[in-house]
Amino acid sequence: QVQLVESGGGLVQPGGSLRLSCAASGRIFSISSMGWYRQAPGKQRELVAVIIRGGSTNYADSVKGRFTISRDNAKNTVLLQMNSLKPEDTAVYYCNAHRYVDYWGKGTLVTVSS
Repeated sequence: QVQLVESGGGLVQPGGSLRLSCAASGRIFSISSMGWYRQAPGKQRELVAVIIRGGSTNYADSVKGRFTISRDNAKNTVLLQMNSLKPEDTAVYYCNAHRYVDYWGKGTLVTVSS
């Protein structure tokens, strides 16, 4: 089992920045990838960014150039730096880890509004 705990969500004005953090615990060895997904009201959950064990990353087109995913292996943490936030980034953000199966955090709400 892998446990994931997100933090860092909140309310921010358009153009602002937030940093999300996800701490992993449990059977963290052999995790092949970690990432962030989001789900806006009335919409399906979608991939935001993912980082593979070797360090390569992948981003949704809508966040490229604005969001950066990184991993702190010493702290078993994955970070999502979000800059130039837009109202359409408003969603619940979920941390994901893949270790044979998918594991999910409970989510953290990001609201971008003036």
